[in-house]
Amino acid sequence: MLRRLHPVQPDSFAFTPANLEWAKGQISKYPEGRQASAIIPLLWRAQEQEGWLTRKAIETVADMLGMAYIRALEVATFYFMFQLQPVGSVAHIQICGTTSCMICGAEELIAVCKELVAKTPHTISADGKFSWEEVECMGACANAPMAQIGKDYYEDLTAEKLRALIGRFSKGEVPVPGPQNGRYAAEPLSGLTSLKDFESGRKAHNASAQLAVDIGDTVKRIDGTEVPILTPWLGKAKAAAKPGAKAAAGASVAVAEADAVAKPKRTVKKAEAEAPAEAAVKKPRATKKKTEGEA
Repeated sequence: MLRRLHPVQPDSFAFTPANLEWAKGQISKYPEGRQASAIIPLLWRAQEQEGWLTRKAIETVADMLGMAYIRALEVATFYFMFQLQPVGSVAHIQICGTTSCMICGAEELIAVCKELVAKTPHTISADGKFSWEEVECMGACANAPMAQIGKDYYEDLTAEKLRALIGRFSKGEVPVPGPQNGRYAAEPLSGLTSLKDFESGRKAHNASAQLAVDIGDTVKRIDGTEVPILTPWLGKAKAAAKPGAKAAAGASVAVAEADAVAKPKRTVKKAEAEAPAEAAVKKPRATKKKTEGEA
């Protein structure tokens, strides 16, 4: 499928201060000259901040990583997780349409999106709040049919339940993600049949839904202040640089010496292999000339 940038683009892009700090932290994970490895997380954070990925955002990320624009564009247009067109101001709804969900009612969910949002995917609703698309399997087959709304999964849906969710989002509410039929996670509808000890002392929601409730980032535009920015690898690098500097230098010398020892062996071995062959070619010629002179 050919993916192009949206024809209408904003004039500028800039990370929020917290997102910029986060981005620099991600870049610091990689050694000098390998910063381009951070392109996917940085593009993703740009999209989380703005809702979709603009040309200016792609170019800004490319500049931060020292990449040619075309290389960053190749990544952005290749992965379907990057939205290259504007999305709804409240939420972008992704309906899973693959086998399990299709069998269990995904087409009814798509019909609701066509009715309440827009007749075609990647089209913003009349009120500007929503957009939708059909996507491939999102790995929640035991809870089919399902949809990802914003960042979270809403599972075990029916057309009526999705209609109600869209209505609540439209009013400014954020319904709790996860199963919408009373299940805790992906256990049988009749309840656990094994590992029943885990039922006691558990939190109100499963791990994913609980994090969504605690952080409150389901449909929020991410500005970087939602959770602490952690870069523990930087502290480890500084600690290792002081007492271990001599050891690291010694290790480098040892590697260099090992290479110096190994290379001559390979060179000598190669020369020994080539020398007899060279002699074998020249010797017969000399013998032949001598024979002809004697004759």
